[in-house]
Amino acid sequence: MSVTKKTKRLTWTTGIILALLVVLMIPAPYYLYQPGDVEPLAPVITVENGHKSEKGNFYLTTVSTIKTSHLYYLIYGWFAPNTQIRKEKSVSGNLTEDEYDFLLKHMMTTSQQNAVTAGLRMAGEVVPVQNKGIFVTNVLPASTAKGKIAVGDIITEIDGKPMKKSEEVIAYLSAKRAGDQVDIVFFHEGNRKQMTFGLSVINDQGKVGLGIQPEDEYVIYPPRQVKIDTREIGGPSAGLMFSLEILNQMVPEDLTKGYQIAGTGTIDQDGNVGQIGGIRDKIVAAHEGKVDIFFCPADVQPNDDNTKDIMDEAKKRNYKIKIVPVRNMKDALDYLNTLPPKT
Repeated sequence: MSVTKKTKRLTWTTGIILALLVVLMIPAPYYLYQPGDVEPLAPVITVENGHKSEKGNFYLTTVSTIKTSHLYYLIYGWFAPNTQIRKEKSVSGNLTEDEYDFLLKHMMTTSQQNAVTAGLRMAGEVVPVQNKGIFVTNVLPASTAKGKIAVGDIITEIDGKPMKKSEEVIAYLSAKRAGDQVDIVFFHEGNRKQMTFGLSVINDQGKVGLGIQPEDEYVIYPPRQVKIDTREIGGPSAGLMFSLEILNQMVPEDLTKGYQIAGTGTIDQDGNVGQIGGIRDKIVAAHEGKVDIFFCPADVQPNDDNTKDIMDEAKKRNYKIKIVPVRNMKDALDYLNTLPPKT
């Protein structure tokens, strides 16, 4: 073979390698979801004048999420075991990356407040709650408020009427028509602002509104201090397990009875358990963490699927974990009270 042909082949090979490297470096808008860990909650939660004398453990379960910044991560996701690939839009919707991260942290903070309230109340203590306004969790692309009201802003007044709860905003705006104007007072990064916005049709059913997703913003005043250190964990799904650990540090008996107990589910101030995402990954994490019992949200509404999904996943994998669906914190407590001590 001539030197010229060797040179051409080397050039082509080098070009192909460089092209592949360029492709692998192109940002890929996907998230990889994998089973995370089970984290014991006693080291994470400390209740003032409480105790940590349990023989077993309550655990939260996590899902590991990786945003694929380059195509080689996506290729890894195709071959890695127990890995789901999801498009960025299916995860964060129309939120920017900063808005999505901010919202996850806010959801964790709210989850902790709800867990403290529910846990202390279940122990018989009074926890006053003061509603402060409406936290904006999303602004729809078609909203006239897009670019003016942002995720994290707090709405406090509409047309001169104080607004303390999201249900008040929904009720007030539901009586309006498309094209009506509303005057809104809101706080952006602590600064008071006042603007007028037009209402429009915001869904296929003809509903009229501002095009924001509201959530209650509130402050709790617990009678005792509860410290929760979750570090880099975000989202609301640890609420149920937070509240059980808080309760366990307050009651004289050991609710764990020597068992390794994990679970998942959102919690509200009244102790009601809500559905979460990634539940199939969480039962995998629980199995790898050698958990005995797993609390999951019960399927209550027609579209709920947490119980169905986790039962299906455990059956497919032949897991022996005892899965207990619960509607609220009381369901979980009733189950624990009838549980014999682990021998």
